[in-house]
Amino acid sequence: MYSHYWSLERPPFENKLDPAFFFPSQTHQAALWKLRYLIENRKGAGVLVGPTGSGKTMVVHRLADELGIDAGPWVHVVFPQMSADDLLSYLAIQLGAESVSEKQLPLPRSVSLRVIEQALVELTRQGRHPVIVVDDAHLIDDPGTLQTLELLLNFQRSPHCEFSLILLGDRLLLSRLTRMPRFDERLIARSMLQSLTRDEVARYIRFRLEVAGARSSMFDGASLDEIALLSGGNPRRINRLADLALLVGYADNRMSLTADDVTAVNEELATVGVD
Repeated sequence: MYSHYWSLERPPFENKLDPAFFFPSQTHQAALWKLRYLIENRKGAGVLVGPTGSGKTMVVHRLADELGIDAGPWVHVVFPQMSADDLLSYLAIQLGAESVSEKQLPLPRSVSLRVIEQALVELTRQGRHPVIVVDDAHLIDDPGTLQTLELLLNFQRSPHCEFSLILLGDRLLLSRLTRMPRFDERLIARSMLQSLTRDEVARYIRFRLEVAGARSSMFDGASLDEIALLSGGNPRRINRLADLALLVGYADNRMSLTADDVTAVNEELATVGVD
């Protein structure tokens, strides 16, 4: 809506997983390097934790973009609250059993495991390296489902059956994994995303504006500081504040945005109960 007014080629603060908008903050770049090491060196499994909106899934999408055809297929589990049999059926379908009809679901566990193993062996033979990503893994409340993910790693004992497993979640995931010491020990790459610093928030906003085609920043220094303060350095909150500020500035025919504008936007979000 406001892109033309601000001379932008596309919206800069959408919460979409476009790798072009990946901002290499210190914490995000470190996580990216660790996960890349995990996959390129066939280290098995890893975990990336951080608060909601901190950019965990964005890191993974940037990782897939950087690795290109050297890794894949990527199986992204975005609804982890399923039974162990449902999870195995889903992985089997994503990796190879595409002809299975809905009437056959969930597949018997023995069938799912056989399909998964055969698919992994064939992909390894082709020189591919599958990556299984489980988003919001802290929401898995069935110990059997977590145990199933652990047991899948047994396939990696064969040199003819390679894949990587990445768990994403908040701090609760770590506490659940500590109750599964064997699984916890097999998570080689570990990263925790931290909030962006005040300086990084300013650079983050300018970076996304540049990617969107801006020739100059419409946020003054004070407004950037206010966004850093109110967002706590959380990328999703930064996006929300900056996006609404640009919309209000467009509606009010403003030429630039100030700290007062950001404060007003934040108060409006608080009024409607948006976190």
